[in-house]
Amino acid sequence: MSGHFQALPGGGAAVPLDEVEISILRSLAVQLLELIGPGDMPAKGEDPLAELFREGPSEPPSDPALARLFPDAYGDGDDELRAASAEFRRYTENDLRTRKREDALAVVRSLDALGAAGEGGAVLELTPDEARRWLGALNDLRLTIGTRLEVKDDDESEALYRLPDSDPRKPMVMAYLWLGALQETLVETLM
Repeated sequence: MSGHFQALPGGGAAVPLDEVEISILRSLAVQLLELIGPGDMPAKGEDPLAELFREGPSEPPSDPALARLFPDAYGDGDDELRAASAEFRRYTENDLRTRKREDALAVVRSLDALGAAGEGGAVLELTPDEARRWLGALNDLRLTIGTRLEVKDDDESEALYRLPDSDPRKPMVMAYLWLGALQETLVETLM
């Protein structure tokens, strides 16, 4: 896995991807979509503006990966901070879930638009808007995988490089590190 993003004239980014990379990225994005969930659809006949005022959850998710994607605004603290976090979550989490879902869908759609990659793969070209969506999805994927791997700080990230091939976490570690490299080169490209 060696593809790195490069800037396109006029904005945007491009990255060469082989068939395996395309498959892995698509699979991870679909899994992220499944984790985030389908979202609430307005009831039949409901005023579309009512969606703007629909309240979201007030409790943090119980799944550690979702809790990392949708953290408390004010952290753990006293009752007053917990109440403020619940209030903030109630009015922001639905929109945040929608944005994260749209970012992951943008990854799936752009990979699907590549069609069947030949033996050499394909070059994925992203508009500036698509590149920003990809950046959000790559970040969410790394947060999710890092949570599943129980990565807490940079010292633990270093230990991931030294896992033996027999360790069952090794494929996820490789994906985590590769996504980090993609994310880094995409950030550099967009700057």
